[in-house]
Amino acid sequence: MVKKIFSGGYVFLVLLMLYAPILLLVAYSFNMSREIGIWSSEWGFSLYAELFSNEDIMQTVLNTIILAFVSATLSSILGTLGAIGMFYSKQKTRKILNGATQIPIINAEIVTAISIALVCTMFAFGRSYASLLIGHVVLTFPFVVLSVMPKLQQMDNNLYEAALDLGATPTKALFTVIVPEILPGIISGFLLAINLSLDDYIITTFTKPSTFETISTYVFDAYAKGGKSSSVPALRALSTIIFLVMIIFVVVRYVLSTKSAKKKEMKR
Repeated sequence: MVKKIFSGGYVFLVLLMLYAPILLLVAYSFNMSREIGIWSSEWGFSLYAELFSNEDIMQTVLNTIILAFVSATLSSILGTLGAIGMFYSKQKTRKILNGATQIPIINAEIVTAISIALVCTMFAFGRSYASLLIGHVVLTFPFVVLSVMPKLQQMDNNLYEAALDLGATPTKALFTVIVPEILPGIISGFLLAINLSLDDYIITTFTKPSTFETISTYVFDAYAKGGKSSSVPALRALSTIIFLVMIIFVVVRYVLSTKSAKKKEMKR
């Protein structure tokens, strides 16, 4: 009984430390105070109306979403092909490629950002949308490889060989046998790439053009002024919406995975 109380209390404290700041931010998104730390007696949805009427913030959100989907799509394609190539390489070659792929993960992000900025400048890209996209692909590509590789290891290699024996070309066998088998890993890598791209600040700052803003850079610039920027209150509403979208996504994914697991059990 005592162990249950202590374990339950420990879990409660951990969850409280994790989510109390976010819940406080949600509460502030409905408060009319212009500064965090000062409560206003007025409550309502005016900050949300201010958010959707702010053209700069809406353009920034659109920029961030488009960049995340484009970079995640490219990373998923390159990461999947890279993982398949590594998996079917010789063991020594696979180890070398695997180590090279993990360097951007282990390496400090600031080093990666400066390196990409220098390379893009050398090739006359400068700080453009191309350099920004390259930076996000470099950031997210290794995580797609890490998501796809375990699915390749779990796959039955005899299926691919059987497809070739039945007359399928290597390309057709790739798309009809291998890709369906590793599709969950590709989807997981794609979602992880989107999340990393949406959240990135360092690489974005070093590679983006001066006229382009993402949510991370816009929020930092707004709060860099001491939190006195006129758009700061609306950003509280934006943060709340992002949090709610993530909660809905997690719940939907959990429900779908639960239903899928029940169907598999019923089939057995």
